[in-house]
Amino acid sequence: MKRILVIAVIISVWACKKEEKTPSIAETMKTYTIAQMMDNEAIGGGSFSPDKSKLLISSNRSGIYNMYTIPSTGGEMVPVTQSDSSSVFSISYFPKDERMLFRMDNNGDEIYHIFVMETDGTHKDLTPEEGARSLFYQWSQDRASFFYGSNKRDKRFMDLYEMDLGTMEPKMVYQNDDGYDVNVISPDKKYVGLSKSINTNDSDLFLYNMETKELTKVNENQSGNSGQDFSHDGTAFYYTTDDGSEFAYLMKYNLEDGSRAKAMARDWDIAGSYFTHNGTYQVTYINEDAKNTIEVMEVATGKNVDLPTVENMEITSVSFSDDETMMRFYAGGSFTPSNLYVYNLETKEQKQLTNVLNPEIQAQDLVKAEVVRFKSFDGLEIPAIYYKPHQASEENPVPALVWVHGGPGGQSRQNFSAFIQYLVNHGYAVLAVNNRGSSGYGKTFYQMDDLNHGDKDLKDCVEGKNWLAQQSGIDGEKIGIIGGSYGGYMTMAALTYAPEEFDVGVNLFGVTNWIRTLKSIPPWWESFKDALYKELGDPYSADSVRLKQISPLFHTDKVTKPLIVLQGSQDPRVLQAESDEIVAGVRKNGVPVEYVLFEDEGHGFVKKENQITAYSKILEFLDVYLKGEGEEGTPIKDGNL
Repeated sequence: MKRILVIAVIISVWACKKEEKTPSIAETMKTYTIAQMMDNEAIGGGSFSPDKSKLLISSNRSGIYNMYTIPSTGGEMVPVTQSDSSSVFSISYFPKDERMLFRMDNNGDEIYHIFVMETDGTHKDLTPEEGARSLFYQWSQDRASFFYGSNKRDKRFMDLYEMDLGTMEPKMVYQNDDGYDVNVISPDKKYVGLSKSINTNDSDLFLYNMETKELTKVNENQSGNSGQDFSHDGTAFYYTTDDGSEFAYLMKYNLEDGSRAKAMARDWDIAGSYFTHNGTYQVTYINEDAKNTIEVMEVATGKNVDLPTVENMEITSVSFSDDETMMRFYAGGSFTPSNLYVYNLETKEQKQLTNVLNPEIQAQDLVKAEVVRFKSFDGLEIPAIYYKPHQASEENPVPALVWVHGGPGGQSRQNFSAFIQYLVNHGYAVLAVNNRGSSGYGKTFYQMDDLNHGDKDLKDCVEGKNWLAQQSGIDGEKIGIIGGSYGGYMTMAALTYAPEEFDVGVNLFGVTNWIRTLKSIPPWWESFKDALYKELGDPYSADSVRLKQISPLFHTDKVTKPLIVLQGSQDPRVLQAESDEIVAGVRKNGVPVEYVLFEDEGHGFVKKENQITAYSKILEFLDVYLKGEGEEGTPIKDGNL
């Protein structure tokens, strides 16, 4: 009897322990300020120094992007530039010495210049022509020069130049009179791969022989084509095409006889492919359901190399040292910013060089994105990226936002976004809709919004809202819409043409007058202009009638829901006038409208101080007008911040 009693007591104690519940993330998570969230460091690049002892990267740790070096064995980052105005983006170490190339524009005006940083710390503008835009293309195979494009001769087109590293004098090697886009230059400098847009999906591909001046068309049918690289021995040209296929695959073109053969195909778009310096490896990027999948193939064997693994993270990009013994890579995910690693291909050792997550932030408090799909009004399946706050539940339904990407042919991807994580951390669900017209889901899907913007793509966003409203833990009566650039247009289209569907709108530098925007595109878009007009409409033709109909600026009287607009005054793509006028128009309705203007930003906000201001103002706006906290009628101060 005594033994039975003891057993009963033990069982009772065990049962009590079993009932002890581990606190959920929702119960333990912290809420972070925008300053904390933006204190995650953003880095990019990663060129090896000639002796592989260092890497050259860009980082925004100072508040704007500057150049830094970091030891490849690990250690502290050393600043190379200390700009406090325009961002500095690294390009590369010189192949045979420790000089550096970098690019800068003027506060987001996209007029990039290429600079050299000498070993003594002095720097020089290699492309000083006022108003001219220069873009780095690639190093020559012999490492004695580099190729770049410049529109200094004709603002409409990028000519091809070769910069001699000995004299630092450029020479034009191809005069671009016909609006081609330079894709890649062959190792022997004999061929240039050129493409020419037909529409926003299709392009013709050519090989230009710089010795004979002959131009050879590569593609046989109208399709989307892009030159990728030449084989190391210079016998073959590789390009991607979607000829006869929904998705882009890799083709090999024999330079001697013009024969073609399919080199690689996957179930998704092959987004890019290149050979390492000595031709040992071929690196291929696949856009797999809104994230990068990378394959590195050993050319001699045709077998893929096993890439290093990082727990709970995806490798998002790779590059190699010239001798191909070292690889740098980035690894991250939707819930964590990407860190930089180096990997020794001989010893298989890997080293994490950075830790960019703010130490004040607990990783488990962030939310991993989920890929979802929903049916639109006509039965079409629409993919989306879903972020559900930890605190969302049946007992605690949260407000939500439909997020619309830029483009119009862009794609919301499974990448880390400090802004989205900030919104989610503060109790807003986010559904990043890849509406019809988005890239990455086949060319038929991509072309579905041509000459139809603000209609079926908007209906996709509305159905995204309806999907959200049906999800557990979502307050279906509190759903707004947010987006930048084309996403900003979609925000205004929603508030204008479907005024009762969304409860608030957040417009970041969005197009509101298509006629003006299409007439005022930057001159360097000339080669793409006709293609853009085919998708959106020609403002100089009868299309202008439809373009006016789909321009929210001319229909502001229909807007009834609160709106916040954010804009950079240096934006060359969406002019400040777009935002000025939409704000003035909507205010006539007596609708709450808030306006935040940055004098030192272009198309997107890159300075931390401005990001902190912008995103905190957005949250403040949402808390008042969507979540319903605080006092309505206390607008955010307009003006230059």
